[in-house]
Amino acid sequence: MKVLIIQQKMIGDVLTSTILFEAIKKKYPKSELHYLINSHTHPVVEGNPFIDKCQFFTQHHEDSFKNVISFAKSLRHQNYDVVIDVYSKTSSNIITYYSKAKTRISKRKWYTSFLYTDTIVEEKEPTTNAGLAIENRLKLLSPLGIYTEALKPKIYLTEEEIEKGKSIIKAGGLDLNKPIFMIGVLGSSENKTYPLPYMAKIIDLIIDCNKDAQILFNYIPKQINEAKAVYDLCNEKTQNQIFLDVFGKSLREFLMLTASCNALIGNEGGATNMAKALYVPTFTIFSPWINKDSWNMFDDNKKHVSVHLKDYHPEVYSNTKHHKGLKKESEKLYQKFKPELIKGVLKEFIDLLH
Repeated sequence: MKVLIIQQKMIGDVLTSTILFEAIKKKYPKSELHYLINSHTHPVVEGNPFIDKCQFFTQHHEDSFKNVISFAKSLRHQNYDVVIDVYSKTSSNIITYYSKAKTRISKRKWYTSFLYTDTIVEEKEPTTNAGLAIENRLKLLSPLGIYTEALKPKIYLTEEEIEKGKSIIKAGGLDLNKPIFMIGVLGSSENKTYPLPYMAKIIDLIIDCNKDAQILFNYIPKQINEAKAVYDLCNEKTQNQIFLDVFGKSLREFLMLTASCNALIGNEGGATNMAKALYVPTFTIFSPWINKDSWNMFDDNKKHVSVHLKDYHPEVYSNTKHHKGLKKESEKLYQKFKPELIKGVLKEFIDLLH
């Protein structure tokens, strides 16, 4: 059986969908499994033993409808028996259609169902602490006769990479015998980013909770001004514990550094999902417009904790609104999500890490 799984775009999505490969391989160990992803997300699946080959969707393909069709036709020659379209957007609809696979699976949408042999109705409420992102993905495997308990996404680093991460940390002046916290200071977009003055107060609180804590920021070079802005907003005692020049120069290097951290604390997004896949504890601050039930994967209120404005101001969500409406109000909603609300649960999280 030859299978193509399609999951374009975001790093967190690409990482989460890797659970499908593990589940299929366990049921059908001789199957050949291909993964269609955006090329920039490859570092999070590198070394995954359940993925036989990656097919890359690039900027060239995104540039035009014609290029997508050409790419879809080229994949048809792979003669896939099964296509699982997790992404379920126009480009993946086209790729699935041209694949001519006998079995074509995706989530149910009234306007695309005719393209698939099997469609799955997504659940709205989670039944386990795995979260909806995990549970709804695993439902896509039911047409293949695969029913499994929740699986955790995993990132596979080599021993050499783990040692390289430790070397970078030591070269940057940090002490591996003292706590190291990776801070997700910035979200994937402005409306997924906890206000910078609030984030600075959170980092101050971390140092108040653990005077030996050493702080790393997760950012890329083009975000240096925002990272420095957070640094400047922290008090002097905290600034002395921040190692701003030590950061992942690439996505894979970020993984190497995070693997040696005691926890990742910050905005919800790909970094949180990657830390969980490295078995690093996480404290996640959700954007007010994101559905926490979808992405608070494997939260246990001990090793993995997440907070949402809804936890403290449920009245804001009393009138059911479409999530796009909440998205437009993200800046105003974030202002209500004050650091003082989070203080107690964050302190408890840090204390449990000892």
